[in-house]
Amino acid sequence: MRSGHSLAFQQFEEVLSVVEINPLKADDSAVVEFINAQGIAGEKIKAPFAMKWEAESDWEPDDPTAVAAGQCILVPIPETETTGVILRSVGYAEAEQASSNYSFSSDGTFILHTKYGQSIAEERIWFVSENVRCRSSVLRTSEGSGILQTSFASEVRRIKPSAA
Repeated sequence: MRSGHSLAFQQFEEVLSVVEINPLKADDSAVVEFINAQGIAGEKIKAPFAMKWEAESDWEPDDPTAVAAGQCILVPIPETETTGVILRSVGYAEAEQASSNYSFSSDGTFILHTKYGQSIAEERIWFVSENVRCRSSVLRTSEGSGILQTSFASEVRRIKPSAA
């Protein structure tokens, strides 16, 4: 569940999403193809993963029953134990390849900064329990001077029932 506030359009949005995150092997053909296109050596990457999502929003002016969906590959490249870069085949705020700088704060919060062609996104992700995480984001203009959108998400992991 996510709520967002578009400051530019003075619109509040409620979103229900299903997000699926799956680890990938470094030698997975999609990962190899992606990092080769970026000119990145395979030994630099760590724990690549794929993400798929589907979202229903109450702010779909043309079709309120429309479902937005997408998928991308994310490839972390650590620089230190708490900082690095994540390459995304498709970005969060704009549908283009993106490179994000990441860091972990002392309390374990994951902070992600991404500069896109038209905007700058800052995301903060933290876990309140093993199966509940929270995420906040701020989307700014490309110069960083104006705030376009803010959002907050609380996300609950679906636990698959164990086979009896």
